[in-house]
Amino acid sequence: MAARKKRDPSALNKLKRDLKEGNLGQLYIFYGEEVYLRDYYLGEIKKQLIPEMEAFNYHRFEGKGLAVRDLSAAMDSLPVQNNRTMLVVDDYDLYKSGERAELLALLSDIPPYCCLIFVYDTISYQPDARTKLFPVIRDKGEAISFIRQAQGDLVKWVLRRFSALGHDIGPKEAEYLIFIGGGLMTGLISEIEKIGAYVSGPTITKEDIDAVADPVLDAVVFQMTDAVAKDDMSGAASILGRLMRMQQPPIMILAVLGKQMRQLYSARLALEAGKDETYLQNIWKLQSSYPARLLLQGARRFDLPWCRRAVILCEKADLELKRSGMPEKTLLATLLMQLAAGPRKGT
Repeated sequence: MAARKKRDPSALNKLKRDLKEGNLGQLYIFYGEEVYLRDYYLGEIKKQLIPEMEAFNYHRFEGKGLAVRDLSAAMDSLPVQNNRTMLVVDDYDLYKSGERAELLALLSDIPPYCCLIFVYDTISYQPDARTKLFPVIRDKGEAISFIRQAQGDLVKWVLRRFSALGHDIGPKEAEYLIFIGGGLMTGLISEIEKIGAYVSGPTITKEDIDAVADPVLDAVVFQMTDAVAKDDMSGAASILGRLMRMQQPPIMILAVLGKQMRQLYSARLALEAGKDETYLQNIWKLQSSYPARLLLQGARRFDLPWCRRAVILCEKADLELKRSGMPEKTLLATLLMQLAAGPRKGT
């Protein structure tokens, strides 16, 4: 019996090391929400394995309707003026294949010159340990999850990207951009390019980011809540109007607003109990301490009764939205006025 392959605690780190050492394997599964990072490593693998004769040595398949025999024929094709071939299969659900026996045989005997990569984009990767396929994939390949990067790594990456465009940005401004951009490289890269093209000077400011970047829904709702905290009803109403013009579904706006109020309530409770941002980061599974700091700052502007009342108002509005015939825009505007009413001073 062959010795079982040792597993690296971090499959992505192992891929980085294999690329550096020129020791790429035969089978990979790429999945996860960080599309930018996934596509970057696909490109790095292709760059290393297929330096020339791409038409003969590189093949990409759409998983839907793909027959295993067609994939097998491509795998059996020897490399032309090259050492390796590279096959990429998009959105093929390995564990729900209708040709399980054929697929099992194929993955059990991948030619040494072939690098086969299954990419999960529009469907999710859900391995099934009960199947015969599971141990084959576990022992023959690497399943790599491309997840949101840690805040520190993201900040360094943002700094490098702006530097490549001839601009400087401070860590605080980078954190702000990451927050309003949603924390995924996939979305941030386009915002960085827009801001870089907009700014003529060497340094990126918060005002530059606000002038060009398109904030994600969570960030806009946070801005609306912040306006309420500052008694700026005109500003809060303006932000709600902007969300409507962005054609955000009212039920989504309400869902995010409800979550925001629950987070503020928990942040106010944390302040009352003497807890810090680490506590909030853990209970809400936040990607970094930055949004936790913003929540604590926001919670200081509200007292505990206001936070409790805000959560209840959002829950009632959610029921109204689903059950009553009240126009959605009217319901959201009414909720905003209710949130603005009454004492809310925190400490």
